Amino acid sequence: MDKQYKYQKVASYEGKIGEVKHVLLLYSGGLDTSVMLKWMQDKYGVKITTLTLDIGQQKDDLDAIRKKALRLGAVEAIVLDAKKEFAEDVIAKGIKANASYQGEYHLSTPMGRAITAKYGVKVAIEKGIDCIAHGSTGKGNDQVRFEGYILALAPEMKILAPVREWNMDRNEEIAYAKKHGIKVPVKKDFPYSVDDNMWGMTWEGGEIEDPASIPHAEKFLTAYTSPEKAPNKPETVKLEFKNGLPCGLNGKKMQLAELIIALNKIGGAHGVGIVYMIEDRLIGLKDRGVYEQPGGHIIIEAHRALERYVSTRELNEIKSGLDIKWGYLCYGAKWYDPAMDAINALNDEVNKDVEGTVTLKLFKGVVTVAALKSPYGLGHVSFNVAEGYDFNVNASAGFTEIYTLQMKIANEIKRKKKE
Repeated sequence: MDKQYKYQKVASYEGKIGEVKHVLLLYSGGLDTSVMLKWMQDKYGVKITTLTLDIGQQKDDLDAIRKKALRLGAVEAIVLDAKKEFAEDVIAKGIKANASYQGEYHLSTPMGRAITAKYGVKVAIEKGIDCIAHGSTGKGNDQVRFEGYILALAPEMKILAPVREWNMDRNEEIAYAKKHGIKVPVKKDFPYSVDDNMWGMTWEGGEIEDPASIPHAEKFLTAYTSPEKAPNKPETVKLEFKNGLPCGLNGKKMQLAELIIALNKIGGAHGVGIVYMIEDRLIGLKDRGVYEQPGGHIIIEAHRALERYVSTRELNEIKSGLDIKWGYLCYGAKWYDPAMDAINALNDEVNKDVEGTVTLKLFKGVVTVAALKSPYGLGHVSFNVAEGYDFNVNASAGFTEIYTLQMKIANEIKRKKKE
């Protein structure tokens, strides 16, 4: 928080000292949430229960996170396995929407926030907890996502956002942690933070946030191999789709969560799915992040190609516009908005015919859709009579004359103007 500003609570849902008794902390085990676990006990005098959701993190040791929370004073540290639900109820919607925001960011963090907030509300209500706390800053998107979703699902719930409230910068947080014996992964020579789930990893901090600097990616990348170090031989991958979702990898049937995790390893080894991106945040700032999303990128490339193959031109045009809108709604903290429900319903209908096999080549950071096969593909025109649909070429000239009529008339008018 900027030093010249003193934080004042203006929203009716913000918890106050003496008002809240028991806080559910959405706990990642990182710097911010570890410091606030201690800070809230001292500042608010509250009991704290932590909730950590297993949504397929590629880097976190969840048992160590649970033990750390208890060591720092939590009365209970809850870890819940939500991998299957995250894949089948959240990521699945993203796949059908070709989930992307302002390019090729496939929205791993926004989708993760939607299910984390849902579970946070569920656990808080079950345990009679009157307040939920999160570790988001006052300059980012996640504060809006967490608080908006909590309020949508539990309007009476109080919320605390200590990072927005306290008057510490990152170095002061590190000093606070050291003073209180809190071990944190962030050091001055490793200033990066990561949000991690099976769909991707989001890296921020340090020189990443300076667009004029080249990120030292070799220091922090986890699932990804640089194209320079990737194999010199391409690898072919076959994805089988049913109702718009991948259900098989290289001939083996898989549950969606299992398939995504497997593709992360395959794609990461070939250097695919990394994005260095300057994005428009919700609150008016531009920010750069580095995203590792090998499995997600492969799936979206395959799904988009297969969906286009089985859909008409008109449907593809409508769908591409709605995909952009879906991406903004997901990124923009509107997961539980009726507009999302409506788009998801259309996507379910469109994806009934998104079935078949997509063959992809992975090579030096590039994903190429090499082949498509579907019982619902809208055909192909072949130069061989025995192949493709029966096509009467006698209709072609008449179609061309009618199809280009307005262009012909417009050019005739132009010529007359010049005379």
